[in-house]
Amino acid sequence: MPTIDTYKKQAKLLVRWHREGNHSIGGRIRQLARYRALSDREALALPFPLHEAQEIIALEAGYTSWADLKTSADTAPPVGERPEQGESATLFSTPVLHVADVDISATFYRDQLGFRIDFLHGSPPFYGAASRDGARLHLKLVHESVFDVNAARREGLIMAYIDAPSVRELYSEYRATGVEIVQKLTKQAWGGTDFIVRDPDGNGIAFVG
Repeated sequence: MPTIDTYKKQAKLLVRWHREGNHSIGGRIRQLARYRALSDREALALPFPLHEAQEIIALEAGYTSWADLKTSADTAPPVGERPEQGESATLFSTPVLHVADVDISATFYRDQLGFRIDFLHGSPPFYGAASRDGARLHLKLVHESVFDVNAARREGLIMAYIDAPSVRELYSEYRATGVEIVQKLTKQAWGGTDFIVRDPDGNGIAFVG
């Protein structure tokens, strides 16, 4: 995990971006209740102390507060005692989905697929992220899709694969919420079991067990 010094640098950078009037951090600032109902312009006009930036960094790192983050970082083994990265190192990837409206898309993933909205950048948002149980998707605003939507639907293009150990339970959950399921739960010849849903922009999302 990053060291506490790394987190401190991230917080200071957030303060600097606020001071410079960088509108791209508006969604991150609105993670705090004080700013939640404000536009980017209003949030950037208010004082933004370092301790608030630290709280945001802690939330983005998965902690409830800066104090919790510090405690976790302080109890982590020193860098020299951590195992070297090699074949056992874990790598993560994050699919970036092109959407026509980030707000509508994020709401779909939250209300229909049970994801949490991690952040929304901009007012209105032009970039965002949603996650569930370790799976994360990024949402990017595009005014014109780089794909032929009809062709994507016809060819059944899949924009993201999500590992789902409890794939059958998840399938039952999504059937109950009325999500558009374009491939029902299927036992595949290669041994896995999967199903595919489609979001409002036609992106096919496969859940694989």
